[in-house]
Amino acid sequence: MPEIIFNGPAGRLEGRYQPSKQKSAPIAIILHPHPQFGGTMNNQIVYQLFYMFQKRGFTTLRFNFRGIGRSQGEFDHGAGELSDAASALDWVQSLHPDSKSCWVAGYSFGAWIGMQLLMRRPEIEGFMAVAPQPNIYDFSFLAPCPSSGLIINGDSDKVAPEKDVNGLVEKLKAQKGILITHKTVPGANHFFNGQVEGLMTECEDYLDRRLNGELTPEPAAKRIR
Repeated sequence: MPEIIFNGPAGRLEGRYQPSKQKSAPIAIILHPHPQFGGTMNNQIVYQLFYMFQKRGFTTLRFNFRGIGRSQGEFDHGAGELSDAASALDWVQSLHPDSKSCWVAGYSFGAWIGMQLLMRRPEIEGFMAVAPQPNIYDFSFLAPCPSSGLIINGDSDKVAPEKDVNGLVEKLKAQKGILITHKTVPGANHFFNGQVEGLMTECEDYLDRRLNGELTPEPAAKRIR
């Protein structure tokens, strides 16, 4: 897949990019875990999510946040990384002006960044938040969450305890006009050691069902203001 360098807000950003053969194909952006704890775009789960979207005909991008690999800049505690993600989406959209919709998938720290991007970009119609950390990061900005999506975590996660994830899910499920799907991978820790296959099976099933028109509220519900 093509290695690419594009301009970000703090200098050049490094990524891997696979354009779809279809001009109007949806876009998927994959966001990696915490830069200061070994997170990069080559994380196994990030790669598997990238490949999952690519196989289904999406124009797909994963990239290194500032200060990681060949990406310039330095860690900015989330604010800069959100700007990086917005620049990444801008870059892909500039190459694919016929793409009307987008998905964002993030793992751990990347899930927090992805959900913030979701709030700022109305074209994002679906999300996947893998092992989000509401015990560490504030998700109260999701008021309301604008799109339906999947939240998935392991029930043996000590970094983001299950009870905290469940609390976030319950808050979002109470919101109108979206459908939050919550899945738990039995026995999985925060890193899904030995459980990546089970994680990806759930993510693939969710994406296939969404692409088939399932797991969203009735269209009328979105129109009511």
